[in-house]
Amino acid sequence: MSTQPASVVCQIQDRVARITLNRPPLNILDIPMIAELHEALARVQSASGANVLVIAHLGKSFSAGVSIQDHAPEQVGEMLEKFHGMIGLLHSLDIPSIALVDGMALGGGCELAVACDMVLASDRAVFGQPEIKVGVFPPVAAALFPSRVGGNRALELLLTGESVDAAEAHRIGLINQVFPAATFGEMTGEFIRKLTSLSGSTLRLTKRAVNRALDRSLSEGIADVEQLYLGELMRTEDATEGLNAFLEKRKPVWKNK
Repeated sequence: MSTQPASVVCQIQDRVARITLNRPPLNILDIPMIAELHEALARVQSASGANVLVIAHLGKSFSAGVSIQDHAPEQVGEMLEKFHGMIGLLHSLDIPSIALVDGMALGGGCELAVACDMVLASDRAVFGQPEIKVGVFPPVAAALFPSRVGGNRALELLLTGESVDAAEAHRIGLINQVFPAATFGEMTGEFIRKLTSLSGSTLRLTKRAVNRALDRSLSEGIADVEQLYLGELMRTEDATEGLNAFLEKRKPVWKNK
C-alpha cells in the first residue's frame, strides 16, 4: 500500500535542524500541514545538538499561504489556533531560526518566513500579504511587521495587499539578505556554516537577550490580534463576501460592513 508523502520533512544533522515544506509547487498550508509543522518544531525543541533551525522548501514557492478553505467560518477558529500555536512555538525556540525563500512567500507563508529570526532570500523571491483583497487581514503580520519595518510601512503592506520583490523587502528591513538565485544554495550554506561554527550556548543566550529587549512579546501581540480577527472581523459581511468571492472566482461586492 502506498503512503502519502509527508508534507513536512524534518532532519537534524551537522548541527542544523532543517524543516522542509514538501507540498510543491505552492506549499499551501492547510490544517493538517500546520499540525505537521508544529510536530516538527516540537521535535527540534526537544532535540539537542543543533545550533540553528532552517526552514526551507521544495517547489517554486516557499508557501503561497494558508488554504482559503480553512478561512471559512466553520474552519477559521481551528486554523488560527493551530497556526498561531505553531508560530508561537517557532518564536519560543532557543536556537536561531532562518527561513530560506527562493520563490513566493505570500499570506501565511510570508508570516511563517518573517516569524523566523532571519530571512535569506533569492533575488527571485516575492513577499506579500494579500489578505485585504479577500476582506480579511493577517493577524501574525499585524503583530510582527511593525517591529520589523515600522508602523507606517507595515500599514502600507497590509492595507494595499501588494507584494514586494526581494530587493525591496531587504531595503525596508523585512528580510536580512538577498543572494542570486543561481548561487542561492551555496551562499545560504555559507551563511549557515558561520552559525554552526560558533558556540551553540552563546547563540541561544544571544537570541534570548535580544528577545528580552523587546517591549512586548510576540505571543501577546498575536493573542490580541486573534481576538480582533475572530471577535470582530469574521462577523462582518465583507469578510464572508471576500472569501466567498475568492472561492467562486469572482470580484467581491463590498458592503462596507
